[in-house]
Amino acid sequence: MQWIYLDYNATTPVAPEVMDEMLPYFWNHFGNPSSGHWYGQQTKKAVDEGREQVAALLGCHPSEIVFTSGGSEADNYALKGVAWASRHRGNHIITSRVEHPAILNTCRYLEGQGFHITYLPVDLYGMVDPEEVRKAITRETILISVMHANNEVGTVQPLAAIGEIAREHGITFHTDAAQSVGKIPTRVEELKVDLLTIAAHKLYGPKGMGALYIRKGTAIEQFIHGAGHENGRRAGTENVPGIVGLGKACELAASALPQRVRILTELRDEFFRLLQDQVGGVTLNGHPVDRLPNTLNVSFAGLNAAELLAQTPEVCASTGSACHHGAQTMSPVLAAMGVDANRGYGAVRFSLGQWTTREELQEAAGMLGRQVLSIRRE
Repeated sequence: MQWIYLDYNATTPVAPEVMDEMLPYFWNHFGNPSSGHWYGQQTKKAVDEGREQVAALLGCHPSEIVFTSGGSEADNYALKGVAWASRHRGNHIITSRVEHPAILNTCRYLEGQGFHITYLPVDLYGMVDPEEVRKAITRETILISVMHANNEVGTVQPLAAIGEIAREHGITFHTDAAQSVGKIPTRVEELKVDLLTIAAHKLYGPKGMGALYIRKGTAIEQFIHGAGHENGRRAGTENVPGIVGLGKACELAASALPQRVRILTELRDEFFRLLQDQVGGVTLNGHPVDRLPNTLNVSFAGLNAAELLAQTPEVCASTGSACHHGAQTMSPVLAAMGVDANRGYGAVRFSLGQWTTREELQEAAGMLGRQVLSIRRE
């Protein structure tokens, strides 16, 4: 069977160049970066270089990068760390209804700890209105967290406008950029953010590796306690191969970004046209323009998306984010956007990547089209 992988938002394969960079640090250069001898110094250099590569992609100082075990840890660190560090100033946090579970479930935990959370609505495209953010701010507000790009529909949020509002009020601003880093520009000064989450496996790096950008001067309490790793901000011996891999992935993304955006946008839009040509009743979910270049979330009206994908196993796509794949309830993101059940249960997320080909998309559209027509005839 010929598999067609269209689920790059769930995870990406490790790029060959990334793997090549990582391999020596599993055997030849295995030292602990905290050790003073030669073996330790070799890995310390690698950690420093990885930090510089990540910082270069974000346009920040290397000292503002803290390595984590992934995007979920970085999100937890950002929300809990700021909440505890700023509790003396207030207990109000603002987020949106379409955030990743790593944000929403952390917010629910904080609610149990006495924090008040405002979950902002989104429009029919899944976008937060900056003015709604402004209206939600109170004297108790200490943190705003709005994702950069949605993992299901790809909608890109107006972070710079939200960040400007946050700065006017002296409020810390975090964004989960796990889906956007490496796909669109993520320069922290342009986005006006104080904290930004990265997940390596979303940009052709290794799983179990991430980072949190923390703007210098941001009040944040340590999340994992132990020894003084990461300048005392995150205890635990560094995952050197993972850091090397994330650094290389960021370096590759920085050099390929403009071309990758153009190519993926063209392929994504062509795939949508192919699907529309194959069957009627295919509608787009998410913003038609302000959307990740690789992400296409569409609804096949009247169909059950899970059944469609089960009957088209050659096409590897998703009915939602991988973190809650298989749930029988409609996607909370689509529900927040006001998508009705007829469309919501028929929604499929296709996410393209570096190795997606035009031929694969043509073949996938044909298989899906035939299956949709077959189901509708039953």
